[in-house]
Amino acid sequence: MTRLSRRLRTLIVGGVLFVVLLILAIAVPVPYVILSPGPTLNTLGADDQGNKIIVIKGRETRATDGHLNLTTVDVSTQSVTIFQALEGWLQHDKVVVPRDSIYPPGQSTQQVNAQDTQDFIDSQNSAEAAAFCELGYPKGVAVESFSNGSKAKGVLQANDRLLSINGASTTTTDQLTAVLDKLTPGSDATVVVSRAGNDETVSVPLISPEKGGTGARLGITVVQGCIAPFSVDLGLANQIGGPSAGLMFALGIIQEVGSNDLTGGRFIAGTGTIDASGAVGPIGGIQLKMIAARRAGATYFLAPADNCDDVVKATPKGLAIVKVSTLQDAVSDLLAIQGGRSVPGC
Repeated sequence: MTRLSRRLRTLIVGGVLFVVLLILAIAVPVPYVILSPGPTLNTLGADDQGNKIIVIKGRETRATDGHLNLTTVDVSTQSVTIFQALEGWLQHDKVVVPRDSIYPPGQSTQQVNAQDTQDFIDSQNSAEAAAFCELGYPKGVAVESFSNGSKAKGVLQANDRLLSINGASTTTTDQLTAVLDKLTPGSDATVVVSRAGNDETVSVPLISPEKGGTGARLGITVVQGCIAPFSVDLGLANQIGGPSAGLMFALGIIQEVGSNDLTGGRFIAGTGTIDASGAVGPIGGIQLKMIAARRAGATYFLAPADNCDDVVKATPKGLAIVKVSTLQDAVSDLLAIQGGRSVPGC
């Protein structure tokens, strides 16, 4: 009877420990997050609310039935338990990483999300600049917006490319600053701009410089780069974060207004950062993005050249990888696919 009691006590203690460990596995959070394939969005279409992702103003656009999808990675926002982490480690379409790798110590979730949003906006600006250069628009300085106290509003327009002021060239920001430094507030400047492809001459009243400044101001903010005679509004800034959609945004702009159809009706997805010069950079989570692309129906995937080591042996069946280093590479490769020519893979 004594032996049976000991055995029974052992079983009871073991059972209690098992229940406690099970509760811990189910309920106690661990410092990890789970990454999984996120949504893919066609830059040539609309978002989940029906809003067009790329809006071109001042220029006819091309209708297409093809896709140029950006890809994303979902990050678990809820606490991860031991059981969930173990489950994630065993699944091919999930990655378990330390929480600190996504949310660095000393930064709140809100701060990280705010930075991701800013990175996304910056990538859109770079995509626009790179696309305009790839489309062959001239480099210069253009009106972006109007500052407080400006008298140029209604005389100058957004996207006006500044050619000269009082006969002096203003095709770079340095030239523009040098010219304005020699002018007097309250006077009128004769400004020649390129507007919608035509040169126009207007008279702009000059205003005083900022405190401590010299010369005069037009009362505008400007952007320098390749300047197109139309504007582009890009969406999704409140829905997606990070810089990795830059390449697909640039290609979307080129598809909308360029002379060549890049998709040929195909479902193409991809990822990659981009800078204003058109250089394509590597990103994280590309294995998960390839899974998301294939699940959505993509048959081609544009991958940054520097991500090729991550792509090898992780490419889903039925997805052809196209290795790109620049925006120009991507455009050339998409045209080559339509022509039945080979393109570089990883």
